[in-house]
Amino acid sequence: MSQNLFEAERTSPLRARLVAAGLCFAFCAVGLQGAIVALAGSDSATTRVASSSRDAVSTRRAEIVDRNGERLATSVSVYSLYADPSAIWNAHDVAAGLVSILPDLDYDTILARLSDEDRRFVWLKRGLTPNQRQAVFDLGFEALGFREETRRFYPQRSLASHILGFTDVDGNGISGIEYALNDRLTSTDEPLQLTIDVGIQYSLEVELSTAAVRTNAEGGAGVVLDARTGEVLAMASWPMYDANRPQDADDIARFNRASSGVYELGSVFKPFTIAAGIDLGEVTLRETFDVRNPIRIGSDAIHDDHPLHNARSADLTTILAQSSNIGTVQVAGRIGPERQVRFLESLGLFEASPVELGSAAPLLPDYWSEVTYATASFGHGIAVSPMSFASAFATFANDGEYLAPTILMEGDPLSEPREPRRVMSAPTAQVVVEMMRTAVTEGTGRNADVVGYRVAGKTGTAEKPAAGGYDDDRNVTSFSAVFPADDPNYVVLIVLDEPTNEAGQAISAAFASAPAVGNVIERIAPILDVMPNFEDIRPSGPPVRMIADRRSL
Repeated sequence: MSQNLFEAERTSPLRARLVAAGLCFAFCAVGLQGAIVALAGSDSATTRVASSSRDAVSTRRAEIVDRNGERLATSVSVYSLYADPSAIWNAHDVAAGLVSILPDLDYDTILARLSDEDRRFVWLKRGLTPNQRQAVFDLGFEALGFREETRRFYPQRSLASHILGFTDVDGNGISGIEYALNDRLTSTDEPLQLTIDVGIQYSLEVELSTAAVRTNAEGGAGVVLDARTGEVLAMASWPMYDANRPQDADDIARFNRASSGVYELGSVFKPFTIAAGIDLGEVTLRETFDVRNPIRIGSDAIHDDHPLHNARSADLTTILAQSSNIGTVQVAGRIGPERQVRFLESLGLFEASPVELGSAAPLLPDYWSEVTYATASFGHGIAVSPMSFASAFATFANDGEYLAPTILMEGDPLSEPREPRRVMSAPTAQVVVEMMRTAVTEGTGRNADVVGYRVAGKTGTAEKPAAGGYDDDRNVTSFSAVFPADDPNYVVLIVLDEPTNEAGQAISAAFASAPAVGNVIERIAPILDVMPNFEDIRPSGPPVRMIADRRSL
């Protein structure tokens, strides 16, 4: 039977010609299909078309982790959608279908790209998820294709976003660590380990945000340092943004105020002046200074914002605790301009912070007049980054030695040895810490006190520069602290830009920044294994369990 059929087929010339024509048509169809980039197209076709494009392709980057190995940034596989406009039959249908699945696409823009028949390759959307890719695939349109790429993903979203920064669509670092250490992140698969602790970072960001919202601040910054190692345990800027969606945030939100912003910080500089006077032997702890009358320098008068209750004189501890400008200027006069400048310079305040993230250079006076030296003694006329200031302030907690800050864990190939620099004697540093402890227990920093954790610190309230002078209605407030005061290891700094009360009036650091620092310390002390000490708590009065309870008394 099979043989008869074979013979019949062979004896039919017409049938043979029809079969041959059918086979020829089939081969032509296959050839045409191979020439068109199909949605279901092969990987080889995708690679050929995509590789012909001049558009950059993202590369995989090393992960970024915190000091405990917690993942902060990683790379994930995504798909980028492209098209061959010359092979599209109905651009309107394709554009409408794509917009129905990817609503963030603009119909007119996509239609214009798909209608450009002179081009063989156009990107339509970068960074599709697997689900989005499948949905587009299911549309069944020809002339579309995908390219697998890597995209940066930040599991913690807004946490530490100003530290990490972000990348562009092709995987190039744009800001933060992603930019500053781009070569390190693209040259090896070894994770980049930062000194940041996610628990401390979270605590700082929560309290900074709370304080900024509570005081209607324009912005804010915070830093937590390990003074003995120079390691940055946390650094925050407010407003914040989601590192996964930087395009949704404006330039103000993406701006890192902690490292790239510079501010006149005010009276937090006074401990430096007091320390210089003591260390140089120009003032003693027992002597007193007349603080009754303003100090006149030419046409300028330096006075105290809050006179010391009609006190005739004040010792160094009182000057610091009550934040007397008059007393501080007298100490600066003993030091002299040249030694004053050298002391501030030794603290790293005349240069950008060497932290690997990058930092803004300070704004220094073009001309140091007599009044400039005087106002610099209490933090006016010099604008520095919060990171630079926190590192300088850490000298008090490091027995008088300045240590450059770092955000890289020791052992990283980019981590370089940092030698401490002696700025003041250890006894001087210790006595100034004791004075700052008094500033918290009895002075302007009372709202930063945390029961059991022996906070020492200083308030700073500085009017913002304006045309022709300073604006009385706009302040920058700060509070810088070391703890525990009896064995200081850590520094916490909070800066708020233009905090106001409910009536829109500028408020001081005592009510803006100091409470925020206290809240941060209360949160992070257990994380840092700082044991509370209740020896200074007296049994009289109602029990005080939390800082919030203490403030209500």
